[in-house]
Amino acid sequence: MALLPVEDALARILDGVKPLQAETVRLEDCLGRVLAVPVRAGRDQPPFAASAMDGYAVRHADLAALPAVLRVAGVSAAGAAYRKAVKAGEAVRILTGAPLPSGADTVVIQENTEREGDVLRVVEGTSRGRHIRRRGLDFAKGDALLEAGQQLRPRDIGLAAAANAPRLRVRRRPRVVLFTTGDELTLPGEKARADQIYSSNSHAIAAMAASLGAEIGNLGIVKDNLRATVAAVRKGLSADILLTTGGASVGDHDYVQEAFKAAGIRIDFWKIAMRPGKPFMYGRKGQTHVMGLPGNPVSALVTAHLFVKPLIGRMLGLPADEASVTATLGADMDANDHRQDYVRATLRVAADGRREATPFALQDSSMQRTLQMAQCLIVRPPLAPAAKAGEQVPVLILTF
Repeated sequence: MALLPVEDALARILDGVKPLQAETVRLEDCLGRVLAVPVRAGRDQPPFAASAMDGYAVRHADLAALPAVLRVAGVSAAGAAYRKAVKAGEAVRILTGAPLPSGADTVVIQENTEREGDVLRVVEGTSRGRHIRRRGLDFAKGDALLEAGQQLRPRDIGLAAAANAPRLRVRRRPRVVLFTTGDELTLPGEKARADQIYSSNSHAIAAMAASLGAEIGNLGIVKDNLRATVAAVRKGLSADILLTTGGASVGDHDYVQEAFKAAGIRIDFWKIAMRPGKPFMYGRKGQTHVMGLPGNPVSALVTAHLFVKPLIGRMLGLPADEASVTATLGADMDANDHRQDYVRATLRVAADGRREATPFALQDSSMQRTLQMAQCLIVRPPLAPAAKAGEQVPVLILTF
């Protein structure tokens, strides 16, 4: 059976996927959430003409001859406006952010004045309208401040707060349930037998999905038997996305595919023309997307990056990731076979801005340390010819 190309696999996973429904969330809980409805300003900001400096609010006409001698009639402070109009020959002490009194059209900074009691001498003039923030300088009522599809950052939260939006309509978080299989696995912190290794896949995949905006349910380690695997699969089918790691191949103790079928999951495809990650499995049951990720840690994380990340992004209504970028190859590479390779590499940016990607010598899919040290994956298309150092190659920048 011919292996499915990576691009075709991703297209089939994303086929028909729409953003999840919206929900209303308190502003303080919106960091990292994806906005479903635009945020519009309900008022002007600032809602009044305000001083940009500490100084004196005056009528510019009174500064025609310098020094100008004026009488200080009062004070306008932030939250405590001067309520009267400024008359000819008057000045009002004004602080930064305070409303500009009616009648005044200019602010003279305090450094350009001399004051004794209520007598103010303006010794240096300024232009009309100087040091005044006009009403609506930041935004005007009705302005679209935040667009649907934005993943909310701290500065977005601040802008929404300034617009008096205490709650926002955001996309529901996709619920991701995952488990890993293998009698050889034990949890970190437990005492491992001589024939066991510590489970890392579920921790890494859960962390990746959470960082992408998903809500996580981790079922832990499932033993290598069909009954336990079927039970875990059925439990996970309440989620938007069910992820398994391990047991997706054809070994004597690989029960994931059989468990998927027993739970009524329609398997769309199994095995992709890629390295690492060939034994990747995908299917659906109802609205639940089911992915059987490989058990090797690098394979699991690379396939999650390539397939789980865009699926979560589509469910959240986020724009698709940018395509790969190019880099100069830092070492020779052999010709490729019929599978698309994702080669762990370091990425150096030269002083002139050019990227140089250098592959690690060893690419075994069990080697997590090289993945942790890598900054990118060099993408080697199927049947790519040998490449020499200095040639341009496509790379995926690692973000997990």
